[in-house]
Amino acid sequence: MTQSDDRLRPASVRFATRFAVWPGRPYPLGASWDGEGVNFALFSEHAEGVELCIFNDDGRAEIARIPVRWQTDQVWHCYLPEGRPGWLYGYRVAGPYDPKNGHRFNANKLLLDPYAKSIVGEVRWGNSHFGYRVGHKTEDLSFDRTNNAAFMPKSQVVESAFSWGDDRLLKTPWHDTVIYELHVKGFTYLHPLVPQALRGTYAGLGSARIIEYLKSLGVTAVELMPVHAFIDDRHLVEKGLRNYWGYNSIGFFAPDARYSATGQVSEFKTMVKSFHSNGIEVILDVVYNHTAEGNHLGPSLSFKGIDNRSYYRLTPSNPRYYMDFTGCGNTLNMQHPRVLQLIMDSLRYWVLEMHVDGFRFDLASTLARELHDVNRLSAFFDIIHQDPVLSQVKLIAEPWDLGEGGYQVGNFPVGWTEWNGKYRDVVRAYWKGEGGVIGELAYRLTGSSDLYDHGGRNPYASINFVTAHDGFTLQDLVSYNVKHNEANGENNRDGTDGNLSWNCGVEGPTDDAEIKALRAQQKRNMIATLLLSQGVPMILAGDEIGRTQRGNNNAYCHDDDINWVNWELTPDDHEFMSFVQYVIRIKQSHKVFRRRSFFQGRRIRGGDIKDITWLKPDGTEMNDEEWQQSFARCLGLFLAGDGLDECDDKGRMIGDVDFLWLLNAHHEEISFVLPSDCTSGWQVELDTSYGAPARYAGALITSGTYLLQGRSLVLLRERSLDRRTARSDARL
Repeated sequence: MTQSDDRLRPASVRFATRFAVWPGRPYPLGASWDGEGVNFALFSEHAEGVELCIFNDDGRAEIARIPVRWQTDQVWHCYLPEGRPGWLYGYRVAGPYDPKNGHRFNANKLLLDPYAKSIVGEVRWGNSHFGYRVGHKTEDLSFDRTNNAAFMPKSQVVESAFSWGDDRLLKTPWHDTVIYELHVKGFTYLHPLVPQALRGTYAGLGSARIIEYLKSLGVTAVELMPVHAFIDDRHLVEKGLRNYWGYNSIGFFAPDARYSATGQVSEFKTMVKSFHSNGIEVILDVVYNHTAEGNHLGPSLSFKGIDNRSYYRLTPSNPRYYMDFTGCGNTLNMQHPRVLQLIMDSLRYWVLEMHVDGFRFDLASTLARELHDVNRLSAFFDIIHQDPVLSQVKLIAEPWDLGEGGYQVGNFPVGWTEWNGKYRDVVRAYWKGEGGVIGELAYRLTGSSDLYDHGGRNPYASINFVTAHDGFTLQDLVSYNVKHNEANGENNRDGTDGNLSWNCGVEGPTDDAEIKALRAQQKRNMIATLLLSQGVPMILAGDEIGRTQRGNNNAYCHDDDINWVNWELTPDDHEFMSFVQYVIRIKQSHKVFRRRSFFQGRRIRGGDIKDITWLKPDGTEMNDEEWQQSFARCLGLFLAGDGLDECDDKGRMIGDVDFLWLLNAHHEEISFVLPSDCTSGWQVELDTSYGAPARYAGALITSGTYLLQGRSLVLLRERSLDRRTARSDARL
């Protein structure tokens, strides 16, 4: 079919409103207010005609349909001198409807601007959003003439001016960073100290009480789950559910309006400015690997109707179908220069205009696929590495996707950090009590040198986590052996079965005091391990106060109390929160836990002490054979304070006190022989078998052994302030 086919022409509409239309410019893409009017620019390589549609203030009435007559380098553009911020608009794009060759134009469908800075309204689902007649045997042989505008959200022209003052990116060093992953709505929706009208919004998240809480916890960065405008899937809406997590983007420039109390983009900027004023960075979880338009049977909401063949990766042998490395139906076409431009323009916009400090890239391996294979030197990474703006912000990869060869932990380029899934798995397995894992555990505790000690990378390339939004919370990790996802409506088939969890004896909630105490101790073990390991720790929001999803390990579709953080805290919640704060303070106070380089296992400046020494319970050093013993569940790490091999800004060597870190995942107590070469003695900094730090912190060790309780973690600190320690403390 071609544009001459009358099925490509929308029904005739009479408009009373007329606007002056000038040629305008092909750059920048999107709708740009210049103080006098608005320039509109839309890329489409294969379109045969474009119409700009203007709507009234509530978006219900289409008041003008303007043919875009000017085209430069495949960009359709015009300028409306009467245009103003707040205008609602969309596009209709004509061209061939030829699915078997990858073209899905349908000018009856109103489409969102891929560069829209604001999107107003939500999709109201119905068959009109599909380019073909739903229910027809094959979508490539049917064509739907229904106008979907009444049921579509609208793009909005924005005023970009904002009083940033002296705000700038914080650039907290990676080795000093503690990340806190949260959901904008879920974190604040039930918070009693956030004003009712602001709960669940950017304004609520940026409120004084929330920021005060985060500062008291000790985090240095918040990682926001997706805030790009996204769509609730039709099948979820029809079941009374939502795409709560937001990994279903439709607008890469627009902050999702459902999290806005005011409906203004400036609300997001104010939130960022408030965080920065309090020393907290803002990192965005971004989804550039796919969009909400799904596969060949999905709706036409934006990219698919503007230029399907350019925006998406289609199956070469049959372009009717999409290549799907994400499990979401489609994959953006990173091989097309205009798609690369879209993503780079989006990233720069969020840094330069919205002042965010970095990004976590969902399913980042998809972005590295040049053809079918993952190539870490793909154009996407080359461009970011050379970009003077983006190369200077925090870049975090989720280093896997669902395609063959997609698991790429350790293989991303210099300048990138990675969610270390291997760290998560081995820490869970170890504290669950599995044997044969201490060899790998040693790598993970010390920054995963086996993964990152190459090509100039450092320990902070590893983003360490035990829990994240995807999977069990920390409370559920110690309360459930199996997932309980029945509320998702998929008969508990969704979500992973490989949780490496242990319920401590009873599935789910219990009043058994012994089991509750064991669960609390296991939580202390895992959070302390996370925070004391080399690398960058990431805490899941609410883990510090016992948040539960009632055993649901795939709660993506619940906009309800399964996901909302419950702020009605019990005494146990308060005690665990205090414990987390205490361990974060230890990490932030001692550089030995925040190394900028990997341990070498070498002797310090010709002395008898190594920068790190691995010990057995009898106090002797581990040998190669003993790392492989399946029964071994106890080990010690001696961390030499003088082994940092780092200098301050003036070139002076940095030191710290010595620490001894003892771990016992066995259920029985073990008497651990302490190193005899520490003449000054030890004091207790941490012992997870006791609970509140006030019960043991600072206690002196008077014997040559320490009774390490079953399933416990202990941190001992060099006791006296000798010359080395005094020098170190003066510099910390």
